[in-house]
Amino acid sequence: MEIKQLFQEILTLAIEKRASDVYFLPKSTNYEVKMHTVAGVIQLSELNKGTAQRVLTYCKYRGGMSIAEKRRPQLGSLHFHWRDRFFRIRLATVGSFNQHESLVLRIIYDGDDQHCQFFNPQILPQLRQLTHHRGLLLFAGPTGSGKTTTIYELARSLPATEMIMAIEDPVEIFEDRFLQLEVNEQAGMTYSNLLKVGLRQRPDAFIIGEIRDQETAQIAIRAALSGHLVLSTIHAKNLAGIEARLLDLKVTKAQYQAALTATIYQRLLPSTQTGTKALVAWQGGQQTQTKGRSWQVELQRTKEKGLITDECFQKFTNG
Repeated sequence: MEIKQLFQEILTLAIEKRASDVYFLPKSTNYEVKMHTVAGVIQLSELNKGTAQRVLTYCKYRGGMSIAEKRRPQLGSLHFHWRDRFFRIRLATVGSFNQHESLVLRIIYDGDDQHCQFFNPQILPQLRQLTHHRGLLLFAGPTGSGKTTTIYELARSLPATEMIMAIEDPVEIFEDRFLQLEVNEQAGMTYSNLLKVGLRQRPDAFIIGEIRDQETAQIAIRAALSGHLVLSTIHAKNLAGIEARLLDLKVTKAQYQAALTATIYQRLLPSTQTGTKALVAWQGGQQTQTKGRSWQVELQRTKEKGLITDECFQKFTNG
């Protein structure tokens, strides 16, 4: 089979399964090809090393990366055509200690499924109400759980007269109404640098793709304290972990409490009816009169309605 055809077949299967990432992982004698879906990481196939390395070379060539470099991390991007649509693919490679290179393909579903299906549909009006408080609305949840989709849904509900700036890595949803900036660390366009520039533009609301370092956390907190609405995500395994993560990024408890409007945890779960839906739990900050409901309460209510199985309930009890 030609390498181009093999690449197309792997990506086609991944898109059909709505995978967020495809991994080419080196093992002792071969390569494993896996994809990350709502159901978890699924193995697609195994490739011998020669074939896998040719696939990696093909991807790196198309992604504008150095074919000769196999040890240092590289980033690239390409477009993939499937069923009259174009998908953006973000590439990341790195070599192991024995110079066996791995590759991750991030699939960007531009403008696709821009409205989440929720187990608890009353959640969206509740979150929209929270945006009136301004301050920081901070989302957590696994990759591919629909956090960005929900954030854009909330931002679109803001008055048309408001200026909204989005800073992401990468931009996943195109929105003509927003000023959208994309992180490019090689060009010095980091989250923190773009936020500094963004504050001079005097937007009413910020979308920050991810708070991932101390400087970005401080600027996001400062923007929230100065009256901006800040919608962002952070890596945390549940609602309780969000505060701990910010404290780890040197945000003081006083800053966190003053800036925070709400923390939100979202992930996609398999439904007993059809496909997957998003389950969302949130907790309000000190300035929010309504305190929301915990993840465990929302999950229990969803199980009692027969919308998820007992097995699903047990698996996701802790988030």
